[in-house]
Amino acid sequence: MSDALKHECGIAMVRLLKPLEYYKKKYGTAFYGVNKMYLMMEKQHNRGQDGAGFASIKLDVNPGERYISRVRSNKSQPIQDIFAQINERINSEFKANPELKDDVEAQKKDIPYIGELFLGHVRYGTFGINSVENVHPFLRTNNWMHRNLIIAGNFNMTNTTELFDNLIKLGMHPKEKADTITVMEKIGHFLDDAVRKLYKKAKAKGLSKIEASPYIAEKLNLTKILKKSSKDWDGGYAMAGMLGHGDAFVLRDPAGIRPAYYYKDDEVIVIASERPAIQTVFNVPFESINEIDPGCAVIMKKDGTMDISQIIEPLERKSCSFERIYFSRGSDAEIYQERKELGKLVMPKVLKAINHDTENSVFSFIPNTAETSFYGMVEAAQDELNKQKNEAILKEEGNLTNERLLQIQSHKIRTEKIAIKDVKLRTFITEDSSRDDLVAHVYDVTYGVVKPEDNLVIIDDSIVRGTTLKKSILKMLDRLHPKQIIVVSSAPQIRYPDCYGIDMARLENLIAFQAALELHKDRGTYGIVEDIYKRCKKQLQLKDNEVVNHVKELYAPFTDEEISDKIAVLLSNTEINSKVKLIFQSVEDLHKACPKNLGDWYFTGDYPTHGGNRVVNKAYINFYEGNPERAY
Repeated sequence: MSDALKHECGIAMVRLLKPLEYYKKKYGTAFYGVNKMYLMMEKQHNRGQDGAGFASIKLDVNPGERYISRVRSNKSQPIQDIFAQINERINSEFKANPELKDDVEAQKKDIPYIGELFLGHVRYGTFGINSVENVHPFLRTNNWMHRNLIIAGNFNMTNTTELFDNLIKLGMHPKEKADTITVMEKIGHFLDDAVRKLYKKAKAKGLSKIEASPYIAEKLNLTKILKKSSKDWDGGYAMAGMLGHGDAFVLRDPAGIRPAYYYKDDEVIVIASERPAIQTVFNVPFESINEIDPGCAVIMKKDGTMDISQIIEPLERKSCSFERIYFSRGSDAEIYQERKELGKLVMPKVLKAINHDTENSVFSFIPNTAETSFYGMVEAAQDELNKQKNEAILKEEGNLTNERLLQIQSHKIRTEKIAIKDVKLRTFITEDSSRDDLVAHVYDVTYGVVKPEDNLVIIDDSIVRGTTLKKSILKMLDRLHPKQIIVVSSAPQIRYPDCYGIDMARLENLIAFQAALELHKDRGTYGIVEDIYKRCKKQLQLKDNEVVNHVKELYAPFTDEEISDKIAVLLSNTEINSKVKLIFQSVEDLHKACPKNLGDWYFTGDYPTHGGNRVVNKAYINFYEGNPERAY
């Protein structure tokens, strides 16, 4: 994606099912779980580089012994930083007590981070200060082991204010109005309540306070706690949590917006945001890894048993299609094929734009994450070329000479590495014109491979704001002097804000939104902008299930092609001599390529939860009133 776009976040959880001595004997180290967590987090570093956190729990420790460890970092390489800290602490313990190296029991007792249950998180901060206090996992402490709660997740709630107000109604005093805090405190409230009730039952059975502790651990019902806690949540989430005594869970939202996968054998239970992380780190086959169903939770008890529980009634499945287009690692077998298919399906529009002139067209991609879609596009171009060759041969009939046959067969699809990203250039001059000139040189180009009569076709993952295209990429491509620059987006036009974890909250920043406004100006229908504003304002007092997305009305009069052409005009300027055309994937073809991930609200405005409609209307009100605040 040429536009910088952030996304939160990635989770990893590992539960060891054997005694630590088992891993020492089989794998040579009792730190097997820590090592696997490092790999699991590194294999998902694409999901977050603003911060990383790690927490571990030791099972069955004696009173007075530390059983929870946590480390977080917001350094420039946060994953490496937290594990460097862990490694330094472990090595210092070994140096001070060399006898620990062969004594697993002593290691568990004296060295932090070793344990049986681990939770990791990588973070992209969609908004707010990127301080270490904002980095997951979050910890809610208590002297009762069962009431210690550790939370980390890949999520964004649309109704944080409502959740905050509900906590106040429960008599609580949350320290801040953030969705992570409100979610953790809500779970913590019902956890506290469940522990109190179980303690009363234990006393009624005649158990002592010491005897009550294992009774509570055995009887604590995480399914019931999560059902009560998540009742009012509206958003997309894969929520992971651990309790101090060793129970753990991962809960997925009822529309399946955010991804979560799990794997279990007789040694480990593993959960992650991405399947390839599990597949690679534990060397297990694709088919052994399962997706957590929408509205369900993987529940792990202290004794190592695991169940899948339905926590929330599932909604229509709307898993995020951006995961397939861009965010998730392309090494997943399904995602790789889907991205290739996206390139293939958009090719008919490209052929029309170049008038099927494959001989005078050069195909490339930018940035590197668009490479897989590029392969699909080239395969489709090759199919077209083969068709052209067959037609040329048949046309010659009996007059085909060897020379002419060689000429026909020598025609190849021209693919080149056109764009090369230089080291990160810093715009150290703050004056706008100077900054723009520096930004224009972020990429360099390959000279000598494009002729003046050529179409230059460049595929991108998606086009959000168009800023990088306008200020850098188009200027850079124009230096090659092609006849026409065709920028292809493997995703449809992004018309609406996301509110489930992707950092695109403001409508006025979206280039498709800007194009629709300009088209209304051109046609003399700009009055609709105020009409939509008034309709959005009227809905502020309605219940969530009564709110509809009025912003759709802004786009309704125009075809996709009209908006695409206007975007091309907005991104071009007098400095660019080549003709510029933009081509976007259709929503229908997106669904063909990614049939299991039909979440398309950023393209269609069809939000999977009621809170989404409220957010998009609020975003429009903010745009109209010139309010720079986020809509959620």
